[in-house]
Amino acid sequence: MQPSHDRLEQARQDYEQHLQSCRQCGADGTQCPVAKHLRRLYNNLARAGR
Repeated sequence: MQPSHDRLEQARQDYEQHLQSCRQCGADGTQCPVAKHLRRLYNNLARAGR
């Protein structure tokens, strides 16, 4: 695996784990600011990898 792919995979895992463990995200189905930030990091890494 390439280092950039590892970072992308880690960002995806961080985002998914947060969604599963965050009370705020699970309570009403909307994403909290932390989840939005993690998703933004993932999207930026994915965009940079193209």
